[in-house]
Amino acid sequence: MTRLTFKKSTYSAGDVNCVEVAASGKQNFIRDSKDSDGPVLAFSREAHSAFIDSVAAGEFDFGLL
Repeated sequence: MTRLTFKKSTYSAGDVNCVEVAASGKQNFIRDSKDSDGPVLAFSREAHSAFIDSVAAGEFDFGLL
């Protein structure tokens, strides 16, 4: 596998409780910033984009906030 370059959102302000994202080919990869040697999730770019759109639309709020 190609070495991935993970990035955090600039909104994280250095917080360690974040997810990091990397892109390679037609896939996006996500990992926990606290465990850079831990598991990495892989998604197609289309699936990741659909998930982000759903989060932005509030589909996963479930009245928790």
